[in-house]
Amino acid sequence: MSAAHQQDRPTRRGGRVLADALVAQGIDTVFLVPGESYLDVLDGLYEIADQVKTVTCRFEAGAVNMAEAYGKLTGRPAAAFVTRGPGACHGSIGVHIAMQDSTPMLLFVGQIPFAETDRESFQEVDYRKMFGPLAKWVTQIDDASRIPELVAHAVDIATSGRPGPVVIALSEEMQRDLVDVPDLARSEMHPPAPDPRAIAALPALLARSRKPLAILGGSTWTAEGRAAIQRFLTAHDIPVAVAFRRQGTYDGHLENFIGDLGVGSDPVLVARARDADLILAIGTRLPESVTQGYT
Repeated sequence: MSAAHQQDRPTRRGGRVLADALVAQGIDTVFLVPGESYLDVLDGLYEIADQVKTVTCRFEAGAVNMAEAYGKLTGRPAAAFVTRGPGACHGSIGVHIAMQDSTPMLLFVGQIPFAETDRESFQEVDYRKMFGPLAKWVTQIDDASRIPELVAHAVDIATSGRPGPVVIALSEEMQRDLVDVPDLARSEMHPPAPDPRAIAALPALLARSRKPLAILGGSTWTAEGRAAIQRFLTAHDIPVAVAFRRQGTYDGHLENFIGDLGVGSDPVLVARARDADLILAIGTRLPESVTQGYT
């Protein structure tokens, strides 16, 4: 970047840098409950209201669950913002859901001034420890010049491999710091693909199977992906069940749809799953709810 270009670019407060970083990373929807610990970010979001839709909510659990549902329905992460302490506690509910359901999502938490760390400041929480078991990655931004870098990395982590939630704490005074830093463009992330050897072996497995069962689940399905898997499963007349909270993954009106494996599943369906000699787990984990207690 030329010195002349650097000189022309206006210096921005951290709150505006963060708002611009969301735009640069393709985040177009934000759900939040306004809080005093991230007022400068709210100012930044107001200044780019024509580029990011901000949905003001009444309760942090609702805001984060809205962001989780957005990611689940679109395959793209939304951002949620909550204030520190109790706001983060309420928001943790949606983070847990996003982690278990493999949903890409960003949660930003207002934080105390970093100069007050470890002094038991009002509502001080170490969010790396709090969210470590719940999220795919947790970080804290104390230097406004690192906002573009860390937001870009957060989006990469949330959307790559097995998708999931990322939590980012925002030091209060950092949001007011004036910095001269460029925005970073969105990196292209390629979704994981099945092992080619497993795909090559599938026809022989299907030919030998007498009681196959496909279980569909996971997040970030596209309309094209759902249509393609529907064509494959109907063409091979494979019975299909959906995983817990994944009823929208497959057309329940099709003749090869046999139900959902989750809480309170039909005992006949559970027995059929246990009797299957080939299970195609497509996009889904095989957790307690789907396997009926890992049985």
